[in-house]
Amino acid sequence: MRKELFFAFLACFFVCVSGVAKKKEKRSVVRIETSLGNIRVALSDDTPIHRDNFLKLASEGFYDGTLFHRVIQDFMIQGGDPDSKGAAPGVLLGEGGPGYTLEPEFLLPYLYHWRGVIAAARESDDVNPEMRSSGSQFYIVWGKKQTPAAIKKVKAMLAEKGITLTPLMVDDYIMRGGTPHLDGTYTVFGEVIEGMDVVDVIQRVKTDTLNRPLEDVVVQKMVVEQRSKKAQH
Repeated sequence: MRKELFFAFLACFFVCVSGVAKKKEKRSVVRIETSLGNIRVALSDDTPIHRDNFLKLASEGFYDGTLFHRVIQDFMIQGGDPDSKGAAPGVLLGEGGPGYTLEPEFLLPYLYHWRGVIAAARESDDVNPEMRSSGSQFYIVWGKKQTPAAIKKVKAMLAEKGITLTPLMVDDYIMRGGTPHLDGTYTVFGEVIEGMDVVDVIQRVKTDTLNRPLEDVVVQKMVVEQRSKKAQH
């Protein structure tokens, strides 16, 4: 009996040690302080180009004073255009950036467009066939909960591009919501870990015909709260 208890203890000990050893490393976290509340995003170490670029711009104050200049209800909220700082009402925005673009980092089926992810905006395929990301513009996905019929159509559309939605992805889109039609063509590089209620408020604001909020939604500042061990310092 004592021998059985001893081996049971050893088994428990090694399981606990193994669990500590496999503990997930902390991700880089950025706090986006907006005029409507704070949003905290965690950045993926599997997209190092986008992670390090976002951390760099955030720490330099690049985003401070910019607007969420494009908001579409049940779809997403977009920001990061430096030209939006102090922009007059009705001005078309969305063309500004830091003067460079980023190599895409598609990572399906692990990073996809479920509700709450942060992804890089980019120019359309006709002028950007390599699907390079904007150097600064980003969007946070809201996205409706998908119906089986809608998913079927999206799967057929993506299949023409050689992109497959896994059963897990499909379940997420039906249960949680998102924008599956963007998978494999825009780089997802993190997710909201706090403040989806703020994202919800922003995606519901009234907008003009250019999808710009009638009342400015301002990124007052971004704060890098922590960096992962793999992130550039």
